Amino acid sequence: MPLPFDPIAEARRNWRSRRWGAVDAMSAATSITRAHQVLLHRIDAALEPHGLNFSRFEALALLHFSRTGALPLGKVGDRLQVHPTSVTNTVDRLEADGLVRRRAHPTDRRTTLAEITGRGRTTVEAAAGALAEVHFGLEGMGRDDLRGVTDALAGLREGAGDF
Repeated sequence: MPLPFDPIAEARRNWRSRRWGAVDAMSAATSITRAHQVLLHRIDAALEPHGLNFSRFEALALLHFSRTGALPLGKVGDRLQVHPTSVTNTVDRLEADGLVRRRAHPTDRRTTLAEITGRGRTTVEAAAGALAEVHFGLEGMGRDDLRGVTDALAGLREGAGDF
């Protein structure tokens, strides 16, 4: 149930009245964090009918985009920027649903590949369509706003060593 006031504006007012400093940074960080929660909820709701959540969708999309439809598990983790344990859990779930299969690397016995299945390709295509229909949860934002958000966050990401 929505609040009758903007909690971030209230936090901003309280922060300023106590002279804690960095009011704009606090407001921006809190807004980004809350927006992240809203987006994940909306995205997961769009993906749920396809048996996916966002992390599983990202892994499937990555495999779908790869040249051969398969990547080493370590490379999946690197590309998605997640811990190896998370990759294992995600691939386990996708494999249990028949969307991915593990197979041995053809030239490196130490490496296991995650390979998207035909069913995985069909699922990721349908899920991508569902996300496009809800504009990735960003309904109401115009093209200029979307580009502005992307551009504004690029400096933060670059400064953190994201790319």
